[in-house]
Amino acid sequence: MSSAKGKNGLFSKLYLVLIIVFLYLPIIVFIFFSFNNSMSTVWNGFTLKWYESLFKDKHIMNSLWNTLIIAVLASFFATALGTSAAIGISNIRGKKRTIIQTVSNIPIISPDIVMGVSLMLLFTFLGVIFNFEMGFVTVLLSHICFCVPFVVLNVMPRITRMDRSIYDAALDLGCNQWQAFYKVIIHELMPGIVSGALMSFTYSLDDFIITYFTRGAKFQNLSIEIYAMTHRRISPKVNALSALLFLAVLIIMILINIRDRREEKIRAQKT
Repeated sequence: MSSAKGKNGLFSKLYLVLIIVFLYLPIIVFIFFSFNNSMSTVWNGFTLKWYESLFKDKHIMNSLWNTLIIAVLASFFATALGTSAAIGISNIRGKKRTIIQTVSNIPIISPDIVMGVSLMLLFTFLGVIFNFEMGFVTVLLSHICFCVPFVVLNVMPRITRMDRSIYDAALDLGCNQWQAFYKVIIHELMPGIVSGALMSFTYSLDDFIITYFTRGAKFQNLSIEIYAMTHRRISPKVNALSALLFLAVLIIMILINIRDRREEKIRAQKT
């Protein structure tokens, strides 16, 4: 019996190692070659020149700035709208609540290309009526649109676990409605709000398809810039840029995991 368990444990570990290698080996390869002193795939010595030339490239830096602005603004507005929507949905009872929750999850499960094309048609139609072109504003609105459901998805579980009598207790202790909402409701929902904001920032930072269809002719972000670079001879600057993006997303995910673990420890201590 013990030998069978040992074999199963060894097989599980080997399977886990193979999955990790399969997922992360390509990433390790492009990070490795971002330090290669050659434009070929043959190692020719260690260098940081591709990172240096990356930060000197005005097109890439402008695209990076556009990407960060969109990600920050989209996550901010999506967090505010998503939190408000989650609180509003929680106050609805019966079948209406189920229907609204299902509708709010549609952007999550629908393909990005469907959302991209539908938003492009919407902005094109509105552009004809109100005489405007697609660009920064349309991309921002698109990112807010697909980020809001992720905030709702993160905040709703916190609302369902929250003791609603705490709000009434705050009112009885002298808080007005705004103070009770800010000091009690927002405080209790903060872990879900932070998770939703970080997830929105990550998805906005990483988006390509929806941005491609809604950016117009003038707006350029990092994903579009990298896509344009693939039409030419790919520079190792792409490896350096991809490595930095991967590092940024990795740091965000680590922060989310640390926050989730702390929340689990606090919950375990309370129980």
